[in-house]
Amino acid sequence: MIDHLYTPDLHEKKPRTYRRVARKRYLNTAQKKNKSRKEIRKAVGSQLRFVKRNLNSIDKLLDAYSYIPLSPKQYKYLLVVRTLFEQQKQMYVTHTHSIEDRIVSIHQPHVRPIVRGKTQAKVEFGAKIHVSVIDGICFLDELKWDAFNEGSHMMVYVEQYHKRFGC
Repeated sequence: MIDHLYTPDLHEKKPRTYRRVARKRYLNTAQKKNKSRKEIRKAVGSQLRFVKRNLNSIDKLLDAYSYIPLSPKQYKYLLVVRTLFEQQKQMYVTHTHSIEDRIVSIHQPHVRPIVRGKTQAKVEFGAKIHVSVIDGICFLDELKWDAFNEGSHMMVYVEQYHKRFGC
């Protein structure tokens, strides 16, 4: 995005991104078979500082324009990356590993992980639905990207059934 926003006419010099250094530091940690908590925390902090520097550079580049020269898709990615950065920074500062409405995909920020506890996959991704099947006809009662417990919504489903069929 910095490469796209930079134009020599509007800006003095191109901001440094340290993308090679950031990639090298990431790979140094990611390729290790056994990583200690200290190593992981140090690597996450380092990557957060690289992203913060780049976001500040993008802000400075955008200030030179009278309009936003990004496509809608690029602008969406910028907003998602900002949110993701804030979430990761908050988890880093508070020493936690979970946060409400955590983004797990930049390309699909609405997808949430659902912990299932199965042997094959402990976590699943995608929408969770509740469907009522009556005489071969399916009724979609609920569709959410966040995890929910069907039991807590049971009375609502029974009331919907009563409203549909009168009994």
